[in-house]
Amino acid sequence: MSFLDSIRTAFKGGGGASAVPLARGIYSQWSWTHERGGSRQPFEYRSAVRHAFLDNPVAQRAVRIVAEGVGNAPVSETAPEVAAMLPNSQDGGTLLETLAAHLLLHGNAFVQIGPRVGGGTGNRPVSLFALRPERVSVMQGEDGWPVGYRYRVGDAVREIPLEDEDGWPCLIHLKAFHPADDHYGAGCLSAAEQAVAIHNEAARWNLALLENAARPSGALVYDSGADSMSLSADQFDRLKAELASAYQGGGNAGRPMLLEGGLKWQSLSLSPADMDFAELKAAAARDIALAFGVPPMLLGLPGDNTYSNYREANRALWRLTVLPLAGKILTGLSGGLSPWFPDLSLGIDLDRVPALSEDREKLWKHVSEADFLDPQEKRAMLGLAPSHTTGDMQ
Repeated sequence: MSFLDSIRTAFKGGGGASAVPLARGIYSQWSWTHERGGSRQPFEYRSAVRHAFLDNPVAQRAVRIVAEGVGNAPVSETAPEVAAMLPNSQDGGTLLETLAAHLLLHGNAFVQIGPRVGGGTGNRPVSLFALRPERVSVMQGEDGWPVGYRYRVGDAVREIPLEDEDGWPCLIHLKAFHPADDHYGAGCLSAAEQAVAIHNEAARWNLALLENAARPSGALVYDSGADSMSLSADQFDRLKAELASAYQGGGNAGRPMLLEGGLKWQSLSLSPADMDFAELKAAAARDIALAFGVPPMLLGLPGDNTYSNYREANRALWRLTVLPLAGKILTGLSGGLSPWFPDLSLGIDLDRVPALSEDREKLWKHVSEADFLDPQEKRAMLGLAPSHTTGDMQ
């Protein structure tokens, strides 16, 4: 019996118990669990990525800061076979960087375990490949548990089982927490989608203002005098065409206008509240940075005095965002590769992270000066493996 079969048996209460759907289990009193888990994607991913990552500079920079930080984070010493697979290029970045970007944007990351060599216990994978999450859907059985994954590229569909015929895992599914879905995670982009829309719309509005001399052009008032006649249709079309070709746009800003036939120019203006799009845009940018866990100071956003200096903001980025995300990815990879590497424990080497050098230096100093601790206890507090020697800690 495989590990997944044992979990299913324990959940059902034994081999003779009837199958209990996962989405209608003991938590069926909560309304959001009445929906069948995994029946739909969390949101329109491709449209959101186009508007955010491709069109919005704040969202793209926030994702790059976090993803590149995870990709460049120093991984602790591990098995040589696993260490060789992590730096593999994936869609322009390393495996860890690509997985971090997928989790931030989509909330799910799928790692296909590559071809394996050898046989028996030596049947170890030689590569890990990150699949695009919007192309992967969960295949669930009658009991609600996943039975495989469906990978779709255009009209081509490929089904990937949980385990191959020999019982080895075929795919690793990493996901962020989603309280209303059993099989899919919730990405940061779904929470930042409205802020991205506001920021993009403010940018388009500002561009339109610049193209129109950064102010409303005004109104043309026709004074017909005593005859009370209005402009004819031909006169109105000709006047509109002349205004569009000769006076509209930033290149014609300040150009004098020649009026005739009872036309008068009346300037219009916007109130200060209507013109305050810079603050609206900055507030939307801070919301985007908040959704992705990046201190606004690191993105160059004005009006943010939460952190006293850039160093403190960078330390907060690593402590609150990069390290937790890297830990989630590395823990998931360790669990997925555990059938081949039972003692595998991937993690970040905190002593080699430049942003945490001051904190680690203080910790080393305090632990080294603690006379009531023996060397093995000091090594444990510093996250080091037990030493086989009994000498004092240097």
